[in-house]
Amino acid sequence: MATPLRSNSRLSTAMERTGQWVFSQEIPTDVIVEVGEANFNLHKFMLVAKSNYIRKLIMETNEADLTRINLSEIPGGPEIFEKAAKFCYGVNFEITVHNVAALRCAAEYLQMTDKYCDNNLAGRTEDFLSQVALSSLSGAVVVLKSCEDLLPMAEELKIVQRCIDVASARACNEASFPCRTPPNWWTEELSILDVELFGRIIGAMKQRGAKPLTIATALITYAERWLRDLVRDHSGNGIKCSEPIDSDLRIQQRELLESIVQLLPAEKAAFPIHFLCCLLRCAIFLKASSACKNEVEKRISLILEHVTVDDLLVLSFTYDGERLFDLDSVRRIISGFVEKEKSMAVFNGGDFREVSSSAMQRVAKTVDAYLAEIATVVELSISKFNGIANLVPKGSRKVEDDLYRAIDIYLKSHPNLDEIEREKVCSSMDPLKVSYEARVHASQNKRLPVQIVLHALYYDQLKLRSGGADDRNQPDAVTTRNQLQADVSLVKENEALRTELLKMKMYISDMQKNNQTGTSSKSIGTRKPTFFSSMSKTLGKLNPFRHGSKDTSHIDDNLGVDVTKPRRRRFSIS
Repeated sequence: MATPLRSNSRLSTAMERTGQWVFSQEIPTDVIVEVGEANFNLHKFMLVAKSNYIRKLIMETNEADLTRINLSEIPGGPEIFEKAAKFCYGVNFEITVHNVAALRCAAEYLQMTDKYCDNNLAGRTEDFLSQVALSSLSGAVVVLKSCEDLLPMAEELKIVQRCIDVASARACNEASFPCRTPPNWWTEELSILDVELFGRIIGAMKQRGAKPLTIATALITYAERWLRDLVRDHSGNGIKCSEPIDSDLRIQQRELLESIVQLLPAEKAAFPIHFLCCLLRCAIFLKASSACKNEVEKRISLILEHVTVDDLLVLSFTYDGERLFDLDSVRRIISGFVEKEKSMAVFNGGDFREVSSSAMQRVAKTVDAYLAEIATVVELSISKFNGIANLVPKGSRKVEDDLYRAIDIYLKSHPNLDEIEREKVCSSMDPLKVSYEARVHASQNKRLPVQIVLHALYYDQLKLRSGGADDRNQPDAVTTRNQLQADVSLVKENEALRTELLKMKMYISDMQKNNQTGTSSKSIGTRKPTFFSSMSKTLGKLNPFRHGSKDTSHIDDNLGVDVTKPRRRRFSIS
């Protein structure tokens, strides 16, 4: 066994000369080193000079002559062991940012440290790490990427933490003071990492005080890289997702998505709403956990005033654009925004029942346009259509032309609805809050139920009755609605009176028939009573003055009149 030398220069020179002599003399090898499926024919004395681990194996073996050593567990595998063996033989090889972490771990595994031999492999790799690899963001990220296959040894040697510290510090500096173009180049560098290591860098950046927008930029780049087909396809007419939802790929994507959502910064408005909508559609498609979907839905609700119709359509259709997604997420998002607006209205001393802020009005207009887009879907039920339409407070719709258009498109796309079903569709709309042009269109629209058409016509009739065509001089919708309700009540009373008159006419007709039957047994010479005579007799019976004088003109109002009931007298013919 060779004795360790203490002079770095003398050792390096001696090993180089020994290696050259071994190769030139073609000395037969005396040990086979197995690393996985690879076998290396080497010389014991060359390996023992650098590796304390191999020295211990040879000394502690019970075999007389150890000829085979298994090093299959060495970090980095056969490729890294080959470089370590070359180092033992004094053969030059290149240390790079891609292999330095593996060489450092292999040196630790083989105990090729400076404690055993000066200027050993461990010292050489440490020098390269500190002086070259960790001097830049790109180098630190590449080294950290190579550590993914070297855990937990790379973690124990502090290589991972050193890389995270350098990468997070450099990323924060680049975000604040960019020195390269494009300014967000550093996000592409970080996106090559595994989500666990990427998350640790994001956490370190947060601790260093990175702005939420900086964190959001890195997360968007990372999501678009690893979920490219699911996040970056915004058209709704893109990929055919033929991969089964329970496949290994989809499971990995689901876990990755949930990890990304957990990394979102606390600042709710840090992300553009379009990205959040794409992220939520991805979560719905991959069947992510409820906590994951709820978190994204809450973030969308808080900034819903910036949403567009295309953003909502991203949530509504599958990636191939052929099927309608479950609309429960859309309903929860709109409901959450309305509740937020109500809370703000109460906080500001307003009425939570009448939410009509500018943000709420923008959302109401967007929701109505969104309903017009999905109204053509055949499988969209009336309950789901009305469920979304009724989420918007009534006060936020000053004019309901957009909602009327959505209802008209729905009725046109569902021609088999009966009168009651069409009335249900129209129940979410106030016909008195549509414009004059919309009322003219509604009065001629055969798809609308009769009640809605009558409301439109009646409103215009009230305007004409009031004597003006200027909408500014006309009563508002509330006054008109009250007038309409009063007139409807009057119409109902008229109908009730008409019904009573018809009953009386039928009663008189029945009496006439009975009179005709009773007089049929009399002589033929008797004159047949006419309708007017029967009517006269009947009304005569109903005359309240038939027991008194019909002429009351001579009665003085000041005279006392005895109104007591006269006593009955019996008249007889003797």
